[in-house]
Amino acid sequence: MTSQKKGLSVFLAISFGGAWSYLLLARLVFDWSLVNALVQLPFAFAPAIAAVVVRRWVTREGFGDAGLALRLKRSWPFYLLAWLGPLLLVALTIGLAGALGLWDRDLSALDELVPGLPGWVALVALMAGVLLLTPFYWGEEFGWTSYLRLRIFVDRPLLSVTVTGLIWAVWHYPLAFLGYIEFDNVPLGLLVWTVSFLCQEMILAWLRLRSDSIWVPSLAHAGNNMVLAMLTGMLLAGGKVDEIGLILLPTVPMAAICLWLLVTGKLTRQAGRIQTVDDRIGHDKQFEMAGK
Repeated sequence: MTSQKKGLSVFLAISFGGAWSYLLLARLVFDWSLVNALVQLPFAFAPAIAAVVVRRWVTREGFGDAGLALRLKRSWPFYLLAWLGPLLLVALTIGLAGALGLWDRDLSALDELVPGLPGWVALVALMAGVLLLTPFYWGEEFGWTSYLRLRIFVDRPLLSVTVTGLIWAVWHYPLAFLGYIEFDNVPLGLLVWTVSFLCQEMILAWLRLRSDSIWVPSLAHAGNNMVLAMLTGMLLAGGKVDEIGLILLPTVPMAAICLWLLVTGKLTRQAGRIQTVDDRIGHDKQFEMAGK
């Protein structure tokens, strides 16, 4: 087994085995609610733990391509895009819902974000909170976008992103059976959820490639959860849109962004710079042998 295949096997075993075992233990044994953000933390950090274990002790490839540097000076436009992009997606989503007659153009729900604060003040606080919560979303991004996606089908970027997105989606599936999210039609719900993850992964992968930093997609991931999902859920609440619709509607503008990335070739051009693990490890081994 090559070092790359061994690393991938260990990574997936820890990511899935550790995360799923924890979910079952937390929900079925301790009866903890998976909606609780603190309860979610071990689950969310399983991919990062897996990536660290593999990079440090299995393949010994190190962290040279992990994107741990902030690169603020060079990549600040992408930080800004990752931060404000989810808010733009909220506007596009509720605009689409309004056009379909699923939203009555009422923004008063924003006043419920933080009791006692006007909606616009609460929204500013939420956007600031996204910056502070970004490290919590690093756990998934460091594993999926900054390890797995760089190690599979490295010469076929679209396939790499697609497979990573599918694996990422399946990793979330237990949440649909353990009380985190409930679908009236489970097969349809999982299908729509999977498409959403595929779109998100393509955007996150592009941000990672363009910024050369894992912190940019981590910021975008935080925004997707804390801004896009939360605000659309609040604004579209009231019975017109079910759980599947709340996932499907934001997926439409995300799919449009993905189509733009594909048509313009932006994703494939950036991905062409990636070096395979085996090439890098082979070079390291030659260096070590030369020193003996």
